Amino acid sequence: MGYYIKVEQNVNLYVEDLNPSGGKTILWVHGWPGNHNLFEYQLNIMPKLGYRCVAIDCRGFGLSDKPWGGYGYDRLADDLKSVIDTMQLNNIILCGHSTGGAICIRYMARYSNYRVSKLALFAAAAPSLIRRPDFPYGISRQAVLNIISGTYKDRPKMLRGFGSMIFFHRVSQAISDWIFQLGLQAANWSTAAVANTWIKEVLFNDLGKINVPTLILHGLNDRVCLYPLAVAQSKGIKGARLVPIRQCGHFLFYDQMDIFNKELISFMNGN
Repeated sequence: MGYYIKVEQNVNLYVEDLNPSGGKTILWVHGWPGNHNLFEYQLNIMPKLGYRCVAIDCRGFGLSDKPWGGYGYDRLADDLKSVIDTMQLNNIILCGHSTGGAICIRYMARYSNYRVSKLALFAAAAPSLIRRPDFPYGISRQAVLNIISGTYKDRPKMLRGFGSMIFFHRVSQAISDWIFQLGLQAANWSTAAVANTWIKEVLFNDLGKINVPTLILHGLNDRVCLYPLAVAQSKGIKGARLVPIRQCGHFLFYDQMDIFNKELISFMNGN
C-alpha cells in the first residue's frame, strides 16, 4: 500500500507500507540517488517473515515531492520523525543505505533513538563520505564536486558513471538500466543538493549518541563509501557489530544478496 505523508508545508513523502498487520516494523531509508525500490529484493522477503516494511522515498527522490530546499541531514532526519509520528511507529528496526544510513545516524542523535529498538547500516556514508584533515579515509572532495558538476551539465551521463562504480560483480544490462531509471526519477536540484551535503556535514559526534543494538554491513570492495568508514562507525557506536562482506561493492543488498539478507534477518531475530 502506497500513500503520502506530509512532513512540512507543501512537502509530502511517498511511503510504501507492506504487511501493515505484521509484527516488528522495519523502516527502510534508501541511498542517493535512488528511492525505496532499491530494496526490492528485501521487500519481497521480509513481509513473508512476518515483518511490517515501511519504505520511504526521501524528499527530492522517487515519488516524493521535490522542493527546492531541505536536503541537509537535520531536515532529512526531521522528515523521518514526521513519518514515524504520523504512522505511530514503535519498536522500529531502522535501516539505512549509504546516504540513507547517514540520515538514520543523524535521526538517532537528533531524537535520542526515539522509537527505534535496533539500527542497521548498509554502506553508510558516515561519519564523512569525503577525506578531511582529521579523517583521511573517504573519497576526494573533488570527486564529489565532479558529481555535482556532472549533475548540472549532463545528469544522465553522471548517473551512468556512478552506476559503473556500485557493484563488484557484473550485473545484467537490464539491472543497470533499472537503477539508472530510478536515479532519473529524482530532481536535478535534489541530486546535487544531497551531494553538497556530503561536503558540508559530518557525523562524528552523532555516533556516540546511538545506544541501541547496531549492525553494520559493508562491502570490502565498496568504491563509493570506502570500507574504513565502516570501521570508524563500529568504533564510534558502542557495541556495534561490523560484518565485512567479501567480493562486494556499494550496492551490497544486490551484490551479495543472500549474505546480506541472512545477516540482516539474523540481526532482526536477535541472533
